[in-house]
Amino acid sequence: MLAIADHADLDHGPRTKSGTERMCAVTRQVAGVDDLIRFVLSPTGEIVADLKRKLPGRGLWVSLSREKVAEAARRNVFARSFKREVQVPKTLADDVERLMVRGISEALAMAAKAGQVVSGFSKVEGAIETRQAVALIHAADGALDGIRKLNGKLAAMRRENSPESGDFPVVGVLTTDELDLALGRANVVHAALLAGPASKTFLARCQTLTRFRGTDGGHNGGNDQNNQGTAV
Repeated sequence: MLAIADHADLDHGPRTKSGTERMCAVTRQVAGVDDLIRFVLSPTGEIVADLKRKLPGRGLWVSLSREKVAEAARRNVFARSFKREVQVPKTLADDVERLMVRGISEALAMAAKAGQVVSGFSKVEGAIETRQAVALIHAADGALDGIRKLNGKLAAMRRENSPESGDFPVVGVLTTDELDLALGRANVVHAALLAGPASKTFLARCQTLTRFRGTDGGHNGGNDQNNQGTAV
């Protein structure tokens, strides 16, 4: 059950629990904080996204949507709500997306350190065959041939072993360079997540980015006969 909070434009600080409601300053609709992005003022008066909801000071909430963040900047919502002159970067929506991608990369690195990631075509294929994989990761700029082969392998295994099972995440939000940096390896195109709390954190952040972008996660998903994974 959601905890009802003060629905004024600004909160009273970062002490906001998951499940609390806030009002989007753009749509004026109330939603849970997991469906919103918190923004605060930096000491120099610049608007900064507080994705972890931990930065000090009063915060303004905007729907988890690239379109709504851009609209907030365009309509001067921040200055009106904070009741002062503020600096809103023209690239605010892009800045938010970059922060999200960085958070995803950090979460993947943590999952790898926890032993919850394998990479490379053959290792990923093996994780699918042994049913250890809980999600597939493909580079957003990876070659479609390898992606289709692994997705096809996944689809065949799922039809054979668990045709009634739920969605299987297929992630395609990071580029090869971003995967390389997160995993500390060169030329990473394919990886698989193994079960564990760090993997859950990674997937949750991917879902947040997908919702922010308003996309289905890229070219790697879809629930057709060749790919029974769900894009994240």
